[in-house]
Amino acid sequence: MCYSARVWADYRLYVKKFGARIDIQEFVRLLELRAQGEKIVIAKAVTDVFKLDPQSAEERHCRDLVLRYEAEETHRLQEKLFQQRQRLADAERTLETKTTKKATNDKRIATNLIASLREKLEALEEPPRPDAQARVFPGGYCLVMTMDKSGDYLVSPMRYLCRPAGRPAFFDEKYPGCYNARQDNLTGYWKEQYGSTHAVVVASAFFENVKRHRLEGRELAEGEETENVILQFNPGNGQVMQLACLWSRWTAPGKNDLLSFAAITTDPPAEVSAAGHDRCPIPLKDANIAGWLATQGPSLQDYEAMLEDRERPYYEHLLLAA
Repeated sequence: MCYSARVWADYRLYVKKFGARIDIQEFVRLLELRAQGEKIVIAKAVTDVFKLDPQSAEERHCRDLVLRYEAEETHRLQEKLFQQRQRLADAERTLETKTTKKATNDKRIATNLIASLREKLEALEEPPRPDAQARVFPGGYCLVMTMDKSGDYLVSPMRYLCRPAGRPAFFDEKYPGCYNARQDNLTGYWKEQYGSTHAVVVASAFFENVKRHRLEGRELAEGEETENVILQFNPGNGQVMQLACLWSRWTAPGKNDLLSFAAITTDPPAEVSAAGHDRCPIPLKDANIAGWLATQGPSLQDYEAMLEDRERPYYEHLLLAA
């Protein structure tokens, strides 16, 4: 999960499997902040559930906020699409009479932007899908399961890039890699979260950036430049992974609260290492979920034992892109 992961986007999956309840107030708060213009990246699949069958006044309010945002986003994208179509037409008219660097660049850029904008508009038009999954990247929001004070499982939207409580607001920019928490540093850098605020994210695949020559098990040839490729890793048993995570609630005077998390990673199994990557998330066993989320009672040694007593699927990989 160092790069991104495909995770459960429909909170009802957590309700069905774990008996969890939704943190609806946090959803309302987050969607209201997004409606007010705050930059919050949350997958459409996560918010689509509120359009399927809202069961309460709060869920209907979430539905209305989602519909309002999507209507405004559609209008914004359509305006940008119109501008780029004009830019493309102007460039093509210029190129009919003479070739200029500006017109050539404008045509290339406009063509690429038009394709991107169309893709985004098509995604907004897709109907909601029950049991949906979504791909989450660092800085994006997804569903995260914790345990509340009464011992109930709670599903909240959190950002995949942890800003620990007490750190300055610019922490994310200064330390953009804090979407992962190394297992060998849990009692060091992450000591305020480890043993205090644990979480689980359910994923069906994770994605990694690797170097092509490492994937191919060779050294760089003389004069060869490194080439990056993206691999998708899937558990060979076809099951989902219940990934061990840490989370934090960040607060500061005059600032909006931020819930964020990091996935715990460890040394990779042989097949992931052979594919060229040096880290791997930790999938917890069913029997250890309650203990991992219970942040009162177990000792640090108990938590470490749960991480070591993890699921160990064979990870198959798929080359996605160069």
